[in-house]
Formats: sequence, C-alpha cells, structure tokens
Amino acid sequence: MANQSQRQASARLVTSQTGSRYTVQSVARVLRLLDIVAEGPEEGLTLTEIARAVGVSKSTAFALVHTLLDEGYLRATESGPRYQLGLALVRLGDVSSDRFPLGPRCRPILHDLAARTGLTTRAAMNDASRPIFLERVNAPGAIRFHTPLGVPEAAHVSSAGKAILATLTDAEVADVVAATGLPRRTPKTITTLAELQLDLAATRRRGYAVDDEEDVEGVFCIGAAFFDHSGACAGAISATGIKRDLPPRAVDDLGLAVRGAADQVSELLGATAPGRHHADAYGAGTRP
Repeated sequence: MANQSQRQASARLVTSQTGSRYTVQSVARVLRLLDIVAEGPEEGLTLTEIARAVGVSKSTAFALVHTLLDEGYLRATESGPRYQLGLALVRLGDVSSDRFPLGPRCRPILHDLAARTGLTTRAAMNDASRPIFLERVNAPGAIRFHTPLGVPEAAHVSSAGKAILATLTDAEVADVVAATGLPRRTPKTITTLAELQLDLAATRRRGYAVDDEEDVEGVFCIGAAFFDHSGACAGAISATGIKRDLPPRAVDDLGLAVRGAADQVSELLGATAPGRHHADAYGAGTRP
C-alpha cells in the first residue's frame, strides 16, 4: 500500500500526457511565470494578469509570486503592486554568461568590428537553426538598438539567422520553414520559401547575409556564420545600423568586414581553415 501511495504521489509531480514524464508541474509553472513577466511591459504585471497568463487561480498565483519575491526572483513595485523580474536573475545571468564562453570570447572581435564599421555588433549561437544573441557591443555615438540577449529570434528576418540558414541544404531549410513559418515583420520581409531560397543562394555566393529592413523598418544588418572545430555552424556575427543609401561596393566592404570577424571567431573555436568553411558550408546549400 505504501509503495502504491508513493507511486501515486510521484505521478502527481509530473505533467499530463502532453508533457515530459519527468517535468514537475509546479516548477514548469514557475518558469513559465518568469518568462511571462520577462516578456511583459516594463512596468510589470499585476497579480490578476499573471494568474490569467499562467492559467491558474489568483490564490495559486499569489503563492507562486510571493515565493519568488522571497527568493529575489521577482520584485514588487510600490503602486499596484506590479511585479517585475528580480535581481537574483541578474546574478544567475552573469554566472551563466561567464560559464558559456562564446560571448566573452567574441567580445574583443565585436569591439573591433564596431570601431571599424560604426555599427552595433552582436554574436549569436546557433540554436536549432535559430540565432540566440549572447553578446552585443553598441555602435559608437548616440544611436542605440534595443536588442535583448538570450532570446531566440526568427531566422528568416535577421542577417545572422539567414547566415545560419545558408549553411543548411535546401531540404533542411524547407524543414525549418515548415516548422516555424515565415511571419511578416515589415513590407520587405521574405514570406515564401522560394524567395528565401533565392536569398540564401545569394548569401552563399557572397559569404554574408543581408537584412534590408526585413525585421525592422529603417534598420539594415549584415551577418556571417562562424564554425566550430568540427566544421558545423556554431552561430553568426552581425552588424546593425540605420538604413542608408549605400552603393553596392560599400555594402560588400561591410560584408567582408563582418565575414572576416566571423572567421576570427571560427579560428577561436578551433576551425582549422576558417575561410574554407564559408565556401564548404555555403556550397552545401545547393544540394537537394
């Protein structure tokens, strides 16, 4: 009887058939709550808004929120109250960043590229063919781009994402598009597979990708992939600025600068011949 009770208790700790058999519901609910607050407005969310978004009663939301408040993972504003992310997450973020070496290793290269181009530079890791940016160096001067780190971005609208996609075969790109779709962000966003394949073919020929106001109107971005010791695409470097009427030669000069920075990262990651990886990996895209 005791063993049966223990099994029943264990069963209550895991999700229903729609989730992993090892997922603890209460923990998953807390993590979802933190994601919801992170994606919410800067002024934070009320208890009612949190309860509705998480899909729990206000009493359950109250218990979850106050547990996170006590541990520093949430903080409450004086009026409302509204709840925002707490400083404990800053500490964890710093530890995670220090222990994930890609960002710190890319930082000097990003600083150099920003100084040479006058653009905001970023480094992204390849997460299942999506870019997740881990490091950013703002452009010299007054212009700043709000580009959050650690958030997966749509691959088809960013130069880093398209640089990563260009290392895939056409069939693999089609699989990614089937899973994610091609949602429109601006009038210039690529929204069909055929258009995307043509754009990626141009990326493979050049060795760098271009986001010409496809994610945000008025913003121009160039990206190039970098590779690890095995030759696999590990991520991409990008440079972002305000859209200007640049002649093709100037765009190509920027593209070559970004690609050169990406090759430096490839070398840091142990790629034996960084320059070759662009040709080898991008050439793979022509395979069916």
